[in-house]
Amino acid sequence: MKNSKNLIVFLMMLFFFSSCKKDGIEITYERYTPEDYSVLTESLTLPNDLLDYTFVFPKYYNSRSLSMDSDLATLGRVMFYDKNLSDDRTISCASCHKQELAFADDAAFSDGVNSNQTARNSLALGSVFNFAEYYGDPNQGRIPFFWDNRAISVQEQSRQTFANVDEMNMPMDKVIERVNEYPFYSILFRETFGDDAVTEDRVLDAVSEFVNSLSTYNSKYDKALDQHFEVNNSIFNIEGTTLQGLTAQENIGKNLYLTNCGNCHGRINGFPGEVAANNGLDMTYDDRGIGSFTNNSFEDGLFKVPTLRNIALTGPFMHDGRFETLEEVVEHYSSGIQNHNNLSNELKSGGQAKNMNFTADEKASLIAFLNTFTDTDMITDERYADPFN
Repeated sequence: MKNSKNLIVFLMMLFFFSSCKKDGIEITYERYTPEDYSVLTESLTLPNDLLDYTFVFPKYYNSRSLSMDSDLATLGRVMFYDKNLSDDRTISCASCHKQELAFADDAAFSDGVNSNQTARNSLALGSVFNFAEYYGDPNQGRIPFFWDNRAISVQEQSRQTFANVDEMNMPMDKVIERVNEYPFYSILFRETFGDDAVTEDRVLDAVSEFVNSLSTYNSKYDKALDQHFEVNNSIFNIEGTTLQGLTAQENIGKNLYLTNCGNCHGRINGFPGEVAANNGLDMTYDDRGIGSFTNNSFEDGLFKVPTLRNIALTGPFMHDGRFETLEEVVEHYSSGIQNHNNLSNELKSGGQAKNMNFTADEKASLIAFLNTFTDTDMITDERYADPFN
């Protein structure tokens, strides 16, 4: 009987609130108390409700949704942009991974704390249509982290980045001390975890949730694939097919990409066919890549095979940022591949380096197609933007 009465009261309240808008009354849900929100807004520009970090995959992929913990992602977003979490309070994760550049940097080597620089070019976080779908343990079909693939989770990657003396120079105990200095973190931790205890796992999980929520799937190429899928119920027959929504030049570039680049970088969704390769940049490498991590000579000069979404936004290119433009990148594969001992088999022919020898028109078509990977929605999305005032 008591349960029945409670149900009736609940339904009456639901009816009341759903009808308020009809009567011209707006119901606004306030996530934070006025006191807490006043503290937050001294430092942060956050809405007094919750941005939704749920991600829906494109139709041509499978249209399923990926549910994210939006409280946790919001906390991680603040930490991602917080320069106070570095040794000299000048560098954040976002210093090397800028939203307007698809979370890459426009320098060959990024600035770190104490006037140091990173040892390698910053990888673009916005180079996949959803970070959680692509990155992780390679034993589970995911891509490992860093140019030398030495980490298998965002948590481990973040821990190493915080501690790197050339990047943020902050072991996790120091990160926790800094977080505890700021009252707004107490509020965000309570909202996320139910209490304000700051632990290493909580910090790393928050940063991980934000990074894993990064999504970019509204490019010209995505729209063309969706249109093709709606007509054909498949996207596995696009080689040689004219994709509606792409220009004639872009379609030529698509076919060149699938023939010459797709086996390594991904034929359709950008998921790489190989997680690491030597692409013939040099005959001798000062940076041994994966070989410096494993100390195996047969892995010298091997680096991550990057995914290419938003590539037009993410130069300079390669692990050392040696190429400023896509034109230089294409020219390398056209005429500059070096026959290193560990050169990928995909780039060999008869035991020699296989230069592609693209014509001028082919180069232009390939670059035109690569530009269709750009998603301008991601680089302005409020969910991923700097929350600090």
